[in-house]
Amino acid sequence: MGPYDSAISTGSTTSSPSSAAKPSEIDGLLAGAGYKVRSTVLHQVAQRLERLETLMVNAPSEISQLASDVLHCNPSDIASWVDSMLFEFNPPVSIPSDLSDFSDLTYIDSVVSPAINQTVCNNSWLTVVTAMKEDSGIRLVHMMMTCAESVQRGDLPLAGSLIEEMQTLLTRVNTGCGIGKVARYFIDALSRRVFTPQALCATGWSNENEILYHHFYEACPYLKFAHFTANQAILEAFDGHDCVHIVDFNLMHGLQWSALIQALALRPGGPPLLRLTVIGPPSPDGRDSLREIGLRLAELARSVNVRFAFRGVAASRLEDVKPWMLQVSPKEAVAINSIMQLHRLLGSGPTRVSAIETVLGWIRSLNPKIVTVVEQEANHNQSKFLDRFTEALYYYSTMFDSLEACSLQPEKAVAEIYIQREICNVLCCEGSARVERHEPLAKWRNRLGAAGFRPLNPNHLFIHCP
Repeated sequence: MGPYDSAISTGSTTSSPSSAAKPSEIDGLLAGAGYKVRSTVLHQVAQRLERLETLMVNAPSEISQLASDVLHCNPSDIASWVDSMLFEFNPPVSIPSDLSDFSDLTYIDSVVSPAINQTVCNNSWLTVVTAMKEDSGIRLVHMMMTCAESVQRGDLPLAGSLIEEMQTLLTRVNTGCGIGKVARYFIDALSRRVFTPQALCATGWSNENEILYHHFYEACPYLKFAHFTANQAILEAFDGHDCVHIVDFNLMHGLQWSALIQALALRPGGPPLLRLTVIGPPSPDGRDSLREIGLRLAELARSVNVRFAFRGVAASRLEDVKPWMLQVSPKEAVAINSIMQLHRLLGSGPTRVSAIETVLGWIRSLNPKIVTVVEQEANHNQSKFLDRFTEALYYYSTMFDSLEACSLQPEKAVAEIYIQREICNVLCCEGSARVERHEPLAKWRNRLGAAGFRPLNPNHLFIHCP
């Protein structure tokens, strides 16, 4: 076997080099080294050491309280030492004094106490872990607010150090749900803001955005409900008209219009002629994606006997559109449909403020029967970063909580990427690069009212005032 093995075997003429040492010999070696433990219980000591290590890692605040005890203990007595350390973390449950009179107590303890003690230890362990996670989550929220305040003051070195601390603390919480997931996305946004500013400030829609939007649509009920509500109002506004025209600010695969086409096919008296004009940015890859979607909708309309005409208008910004581009006829009943698009026209500067006024102005000039507006009920268009951060943290925490009900895991994962991009735009970008400028309903009601529109439904829909 080699020099090392032969050297070991020379101590005994009766044992071979490959023979295993007996437990009694191992016990003797341990005792000779000064350790008061038997080899037969080493595996139990190892398990307890693992528990002790886990508890000490997850409860650093307790370690300082145990320092004095560690100095006075005898580490050579491994089993007793580990048990004493575990006792500090998980003290036993005391037996009530009114049970001391029972003569069967000794018997009960000998039969039942191992299971009870194990249950108590498990419950205590779960309590410790849960408390640690909750404490870490609360600390993360406080640190994120402090970091946001530092960003607002321009103290980026402090913000950077806080981000590093939060990234370390994030390892102690579950980032798959709850505050852990929210903190993960918001810490990422803060990191991008401090270390790589303007890195994720997209100003327009791309094919990738459309894919993310589609998965968000499938994972969440919000857009489906918005489409249903808007379609119902449009159907009512088109009642009695034989030629109707919808101008859509956000086609996005035509997800909204398949249901409307089928509803028009079932209208008493027969379906009207439906014209659909969509406004969208030019395709970055040169494809006419609007036309491709229009062909699919035309095929659906043909299958249900609805006369259908489709037209796409390529424009990078809504304020660049002119009414004549839409080719609206005075004989048509017109509906304007905007699903989460008008907030992109808002801004703090005078130029961006006039953008929303320009668009609302040419919408009014079309004399539509109805204007359907869907916007996030949030307040993310604030100039002070801390206020914006606080509002976004509350809003998107609720959004992520609602996503937990989604059973479609692939769609849910991609939908979270869609939300993450919104968060990054709200928090990382400024000026014209920040397009996710959500505002509450009250502000939209006042803005649309000032532009000459009156509410059909105070909560959702607006109709042009003749």
